[in-house]
Amino acid sequence: MTQAGVYGRKLGQGLHVKQAPVLVTRSLRSAELAVTEVRNDDPRRDLSGSLPAEDAYLVSLKIRDYPDCECWENGHFVTKANVRAGATYLYDLKRDPRYVIDKPFHSLFFYLPRSALRDLARQPGAPRVGELSYEPGVGRDDGVIRHIGATLQEGLRRPDETNQLFVDHMMLALTAHVAQTYGGLKSGAELNRGGLAPWQVKRACDRLDSDLSGKIALQQIASELGLSISHFSRAFRISTGLPPHQWLLQQRVKAAKQLMTVRDLPLSEIAISAGFANQSHFTRVFSQMVGVSPGAWRRERHGGPIET
Repeated sequence: MTQAGVYGRKLGQGLHVKQAPVLVTRSLRSAELAVTEVRNDDPRRDLSGSLPAEDAYLVSLKIRDYPDCECWENGHFVTKANVRAGATYLYDLKRDPRYVIDKPFHSLFFYLPRSALRDLARQPGAPRVGELSYEPGVGRDDGVIRHIGATLQEGLRRPDETNQLFVDHMMLALTAHVAQTYGGLKSGAELNRGGLAPWQVKRACDRLDSDLSGKIALQQIASELGLSISHFSRAFRISTGLPPHQWLLQQRVKAAKQLMTVRDLPLSEIAISAGFANQSHFTRVFSQMVGVSPGAWRRERHGGPIET
């Protein structure tokens, strides 16, 4: 399938890096969203390549300082600025953003089409989101984007253990935050702050429970309930106390506990059956949520040593 947006390998080529890990979601009906990690510890001096002109933004979280960054737009020098680790920068892909690569760099780039912002603004009562407010070369101290970036970095490092619901949830949160912080969308205008109806909770939980691997997308569940993704995610959390991906993790752990009542079933098989990527993933999540490893939990229940 041909890649549509400026993320992953397409973004990596423009920044002259060979490896550009990416997570992609199609949670919003008219747009793909993605986060790409780019890093080069020994670059050759060059101007970054022209990226395809799109009706989209790149929101970048800088992981490493980049002093004296020479910024260009539309083929012209714009400014030189000291880029600080932890700061957020916005780039408009319609303006051909480029910069001189002459030092090691490490950044996350969130690909955010304007159509994704329009999707949020389609909710009744929501104002239209126009151009995002930013200045070339001027960074923002944005704690929300730092948190989302740090969380998604873990997913980029372990893509096989990262379920799609988690990526959907985090990218939706980022889109809403950018629309509110830089595009003027008012959170108070959101539709319906209540939870789901009982039948909707049951339908959603049944759909999530039917695929413990987490491959089902939020868009699919929300569409079946006749809701927007943002409304569904918010209402599901109000009704259950957890966002969908966290609720699913709890169900995985619950399923694993049931399977561990079978004394001789290997933990590696339990991990896969309960929707985890592998035994290591199972052990890490179970230990975080329960407070002990799966092997220790099973030994306590059976009252003796068991092979793991």
